[in-house]
Amino acid sequence: MPLSSDCLQLAEARRIALQAQGFNDPAPRGRIDRRLFRRVLDRVGVVQIDSVNVLTRSHELPFLARLGPYDRPALARWLWGSGEVFEYWGHEASLLPVDLHPWLRWRMSQHHPWGGVRSFQTSHPGLGEAVLEAVLERGPIALGDLHHLGDAIKRPPSAPGAMWNWTPAKKAVEWFFWNGEVAALRNPQTFERLYAAPARVIPAAILAQPTPSAETAMKHLLLRAARSLGVATARSLADYHRLPIVPARRLVAELAADGALRPVAVQGWRQEAFVHPAAHLPRRVRTSALLSPFDSLIWDRQRTQDLFDVRYRIEIYVPAAQRVHGYYVLPFLHDGALVARVDLKADRAAGALLVRGSYAEPLVDPDAALPALAQRLRELADFLGLGEVRVEGRGDLAPALTGAV
Repeated sequence: MPLSSDCLQLAEARRIALQAQGFNDPAPRGRIDRRLFRRVLDRVGVVQIDSVNVLTRSHELPFLARLGPYDRPALARWLWGSGEVFEYWGHEASLLPVDLHPWLRWRMSQHHPWGGVRSFQTSHPGLGEAVLEAVLERGPIALGDLHHLGDAIKRPPSAPGAMWNWTPAKKAVEWFFWNGEVAALRNPQTFERLYAAPARVIPAAILAQPTPSAETAMKHLLLRAARSLGVATARSLADYHRLPIVPARRLVAELAADGALRPVAVQGWRQEAFVHPAAHLPRRVRTSALLSPFDSLIWDRQRTQDLFDVRYRIEIYVPAAQRVHGYYVLPFLHDGALVARVDLKADRAAGALLVRGSYAEPLVDPDAALPALAQRLRELADFLGLGEVRVEGRGDLAPALTGAV
């Protein structure tokens, strides 16, 4: 349905966004292969990576939400063996279509935003050259295999916070990864990052392309974000690839003045929004999906609230006693609305998908969605190789969901 009005009802903006994110695409028929994986990545443009594995690796869930169950090793082979995808800092650590590589080189030319990453240069003179030489000659390689670096690969014992307590060698290789001198793959079994020369990961034709100016590249990324979001404010367009907001606002205005984006008003939104020329308004969206906390549909929490009237915050880093809904909570999308959320854990030893908490969203009657939610939970359990779904008693939706499952 073409867009003709400069004013959108909230329900229309929601359907445009869901269409742009691939939730209204035809259901796959037959085997799900790299052609369909490619369709999802083309739709969303960027898939965020996260190390939390209480359920499964987060990058697997956006493909599941849009395609249904697929062969997980097949996705891994495509992501890290096809030459069509590369890992870099897009929206945080991300998987990106390889054609975006030239458009992110302006970021590679900047200093790493984490000042501590540069500390290896003074604390371990010569380490950077040794790490880079080893990666370029021996990669793909894990840092733990660089035994000849001695103490540089040992984690400092006194520094707090194991997550960011990086070794000097890790700081060095992350510096080179940021500036594009090394690229990364993943070990499919352990998800450990493996470092290699860019030519081992990025096709030669992509590496040979000229590097656009920073402003030209940011305009390109803003348009890619607009295509994946459908309708969005300048702030959301900038956030999609983590662009600096001040120049992004100016560039969005220029794109609108040139006709590359169309300004619109969305019911209830305080800020002006912009629509991509390819945006489509479907008459309805009929789908149900469990959404990763890092899914591009909802990772912008303010946009999620504005679009779905749902306040969603991830509570992984909140102390357990202060959590409202749980540790790893997935919103449930049903027929164009976020109607519930479930706190999930894969109990691999017991062979069960644990629903540790289940909650209906305020002002939503979840009864019509319960069969679909139960089906998606059973589907997820099968996808993860778990034999059963166990619904625990926490949350107002738990009694009804227990019966549905």
